[in-house]
Amino acid sequence: MTFDEVLEKVPELKGYLINMPENLKNKFVVKIHPPGTIIHHQQSDLDVFGIVATGEHRVINIFENGNIFMIEKNEPIDFIGEVTIIAGMRQTSVTIETITESIIMYIPRSDFEEWIQKDIHFLYLVSQKIALKLYRSSSNRGAKLFYPPHFILLDYLIQYAQNEKISKDKIFILRKTREELHEELGISVKTLNRTIPKLKEDKVISITKGKISMTYEQYKLAAKIIKYYVKQDIKK
Repeated sequence: MTFDEVLEKVPELKGYLINMPENLKNKFVVKIHPPGTIIHHQQSDLDVFGIVATGEHRVINIFENGNIFMIEKNEPIDFIGEVTIIAGMRQTSVTIETITESIIMYIPRSDFEEWIQKDIHFLYLVSQKIALKLYRSSSNRGAKLFYPPHFILLDYLIQYAQNEKISKDKIFILRKTREELHEELGISVKTLNRTIPKLKEDKVISITKGKISMTYEQYKLAAKIIKYYVKQDIKK
């Protein structure tokens, strides 16, 4: 896939590249990554900057004991390596892994550094994305420190159900393992193993073929339980 083909597929990108120096067009390398691809490892040298045109990816920390903590999940249009480069660091602090097939456009780090010095519009968009990630991350970390596990899990389920467009005639099924929930929520598997049966016992969730599920009535009940603790825009 070429640079022009990516722009044709994702026309929203043109708004990001309005003032891009013309000579950079031929320096982009387009790659299509399948799900589960490691874009870069934490503590590795960063030599390229990437623009994520399509596909979702997750930002994770992998600890020496093998445990994985997911910092955030990102959707396009997004960037790869912008935090490291703007911070003036040589090595990355996180690992990035694709969740779905992703089209990413890469240019050398030195070209990106020159680009943002000349293009205030693009620098603003990149900085805005960094600020949004920091805002979201600080909010999520605060919630994990303050709220008990069942509130964190219910809040997550409500948001996920909303994204899946839950309705009165549709049962929502969370197709995540407990290990994946541990990585995303920062709740230990042991705690999840205590929390999930208790929520099932309270009839807030169900288990369908080993997966957490919710009817519309359970979704509304979950919202009622956490409304005094977590502000939610609940779907009517």
